[in-house]
Amino acid sequence: MGTGTMTEATATTNDELADFDTLTGRYQRELMAHCYRMSGSVHEAEDLVQETFLRAWKASANFQGRSSVRTWLYKIATNVCLTNLEGRPRRPLPTGLGTADSIAGDALEQDADIPWLEPIPDAAVEVAERDTIRLAFVAALQHLPARQRAVLILRDVLRWSAAETATALDTTTAAVNSALQRAHAQLDDRGLTPDTVEQDLDESQRRMLNAYLEAFWAKDIDRIVQLLQYDATWDMPPFLNHYRGADNIGRLIATQCPGGVHDMPMLSTVANGQPAFGLYMRQPDGHFEPFHMQVLDVAGTKVRHVTAFFGVEHFRRFGLPDRLPADWQPDTAPAVDQAPTG
Repeated sequence: MGTGTMTEATATTNDELADFDTLTGRYQRELMAHCYRMSGSVHEAEDLVQETFLRAWKASANFQGRSSVRTWLYKIATNVCLTNLEGRPRRPLPTGLGTADSIAGDALEQDADIPWLEPIPDAAVEVAERDTIRLAFVAALQHLPARQRAVLILRDVLRWSAAETATALDTTTAAVNSALQRAHAQLDDRGLTPDTVEQDLDESQRRMLNAYLEAFWAKDIDRIVQLLQYDATWDMPPFLNHYRGADNIGRLIATQCPGGVHDMPMLSTVANGQPAFGLYMRQPDGHFEPFHMQVLDVAGTKVRHVTAFFGVEHFRRFGLPDRLPADWQPDTAPAVDQAPTG
């Protein structure tokens, strides 16, 4: 590379760092995805991204252009995440706790002290491959020690070389290769290799999801069971219980879900590159309030896993209303006609 080209590249980099508002806008969503994979928490990821930009702004005068600005920001973000994760427990889902499956009718057990994995709106992140923010993959990452998690993300998700990763983590390529090998082995031993994600919902899948919405509105348990894969699984943080088998899940909804016919409207959204529904529950005066948010893992035209996240904060994060009027009807809500977008 000639001197003139190097000078032009340096000038371009300096211009990029000088306009920090544009810089933030350009990298906000992809750094959000990175910090979310590391932390498993949306609100923590938001704070980590802001800390990343703050550190970058303070250090911008010393940036020497040995890497792209993007790579430099990822290095800062990764180390911000590692510092934040020191001494903190991982964020699991109930199915990842190693406890036995529950039977419908078992007493619900709750543990508010566990920092649970959180769903993230697709609109908050930018990713080239949606499977890298799927709940199954992010939950699998949480089983790894923080530095192994960082190595696996930098090498397998961002496709950095071992040398680039070693530089970012201030270690050796041998240590990086060893950490990656251990991370792969741990995920393989636990059977936590993430599944691939279909890029678009086809027409038959959209019809299935609309039928799923309608079945909950009618509280048609037989129909819900038909739409589930025979060995489907269901969990619902902050409850420790998790359930396996379509019939078992059907009994759970029939006996432990408080709503009746026309008591449970659902609004569709997209979380972690997957179809999702905000489920509302009718109140004594007739209106509906948030109950839980379901994130669905779809296989063909069946639902094979549902994670139902309790907490009104999820509805607010996804831009869903805090209440629905008493005269709400399914035909007043948009149909499931959107494919997940990354």
